[in-house]
Amino acid sequence: MSEPVIEAKVLSKRYGQKQAIDQLTLQVERGSVTALLGANGAGKSTFFRMVTGLVSPDSGELTVLGRAPGWQTNRQIAYLPDRARWYKQYTTEGTLRFGEQFLPGFDSGLAKKMAEQMHLPFEMPVQGMSKGQEARLMLILCVCRDVPLIILDEPFSGIDGASRAAIMDGLIDAISERQQTLLLSTHEITEAEGLFDNVLFLSKGHLRFSGSAEALRAEFGSIDRLARQLSEEEQL
Repeated sequence: MSEPVIEAKVLSKRYGQKQAIDQLTLQVERGSVTALLGANGAGKSTFFRMVTGLVSPDSGELTVLGRAPGWQTNRQIAYLPDRARWYKQYTTEGTLRFGEQFLPGFDSGLAKKMAEQMHLPFEMPVQGMSKGQEARLMLILCVCRDVPLIILDEPFSGIDGASRAAIMDGLIDAISERQQTLLLSTHEITEAEGLFDNVLFLSKGHLRFSGSAEALRAEFGSIDRLARQLSEEEQL
């Protein structure tokens, strides 16, 4: 079995009185599409920030691509944070030029193809785009990079159904030909679960449930049904 692309051992992080991550132990398999699921406040975004080196854990161990998170690992990660926004003055074409010049592993040919597939006007500035169009543009900057690890934090949040469908198609096309690892969180589970190889459920900063998507579907009928069940149990 290959070394996991991400491994956390009894990882903890506190913000004041809030325990964001609580002795979290998990692995993300190399080459997999892994969903990190859970309610708002479960610790997903904090975990992503620790993986990308933006936040340091209070205790525990975390390895990413075989080493501690830092500038060396960050060059190998494409990260789309929750509620990410792009520079208003940039057009689609200017954004793709930016990616080619400054983002390691950026595939400008694939980016242009995805922009065309997602019906993004090349001369339109971001300030004239809908939220769905801007979200597609931000996604292109991430998934068109030939790097080992892609992290997407709620890439479908606030996006209309048609835009989500375009984003899903773009994701499938982008990762299908590469040996990349994709780690993502989403509340749009029904639409996205066809992508998942593995699923990790967080609750109050610790790992509540994990397994292969295929096995979980066989046992519970769907990943969405399991997520609703776990959410209901938390509220009891």
